[in-house]
Amino acid sequence: MALVSPRPDRARARPAALPEARGPLSAAVLDALRADPGAQAPPWPGVAAADPWGEDLQLALHTCYELHYRGLPGVADGWEWDAELLRFRQALERAFHDALRQAVPGGHEAEAALDGLLVAPAEDTGLSAHLHAEGDWPRLREYFVHRSIYHLKEADPHAWAIPRLEGRAKAALVAVEYDEFGGGREDRMHARLYAELLAAAGLDDGYLAYLDDVPAEPLALVNLMSLCGLHRGLRGALVGHFAAAEITTAPSARRLAAALERVGAAPACVRFFTEHIEADAVHEQVMRREVVGGLLAGEPELAADVVFGVQATEYLEGRLADRLLGAWRRGESSLRRPLPADLGP
Repeated sequence: MALVSPRPDRARARPAALPEARGPLSAAVLDALRADPGAQAPPWPGVAAADPWGEDLQLALHTCYELHYRGLPGVADGWEWDAELLRFRQALERAFHDALRQAVPGGHEAEAALDGLLVAPAEDTGLSAHLHAEGDWPRLREYFVHRSIYHLKEADPHAWAIPRLEGRAKAALVAVEYDEFGGGREDRMHARLYAELLAAAGLDDGYLAYLDDVPAEPLALVNLMSLCGLHRGLRGALVGHFAAAEITTAPSARRLAAALERVGAAPACVRFFTEHIEADAVHEQVMRREVVGGLLAGEPELAADVVFGVQATEYLEGRLADRLLGAWRRGESSLRRPLPADLGP
């Protein structure tokens, strides 16, 4: 029996409350945001010794970035461009960006990096392969929660690339974004479809409703998009990330749709993934030939940044997969706070 949505209206425009701090870095950001912009802030903690992949730094960075999206409850809009907060955010960004650069091999062959995404390993141990083969309803619902941090703002970070591209690359990226935003129809926006998926799965479809529940790994993936989107100098990396996402989504969406059909999930859960099977198969070609091709035809010096965007995406996806699969193999929840028991689809 398909689950009935307890709240079929659109997702909330902003989170209902500020998140809980996870350490001194995120506590400093949240404490500052509770005051007025320009108020005397306590000394900002040092970042140099912080774990760049850790819960504290990733939440602090995510909170800073959210000011450039839909804002935060009770936080004045003036914080978006507060000089002191931006200075602290820069230190957080530097730690994250440096760690990413050190974690991936780099290179200048963008086509080779993209081709590598199409080569399936002999034994696929990724998230979608695991869920396709043996995922049950509780694991699928946890997966939905992790992905909600991005999918309820799907395609928003990539829109920052539009004014930073030109010609063929700009036109093609806008075409892809048009599809992501529903082709002008609210009911077909991918973020709206994901909100319907959450509701049909008996989950909260509110924007960032599960921010306190997810670990650092899904935050890091969104932080990568925000980092590259907010810095013009990383436009090549943002294009590389977007291309990697579009190339890998269709195969994973096909596996997830099959998994959901196997467990008898509600049609709204399946619909989100079937929509991506067809759309992203087309987007893959547009991104490769027109967006990446157009960008590098005009700015060949950005090839290394495109490669970095591809590799950083794959690296962070791997960290997320390790987190979830490791927890599930231990018989534990992959979330910081386990979901309440559910009767199933």
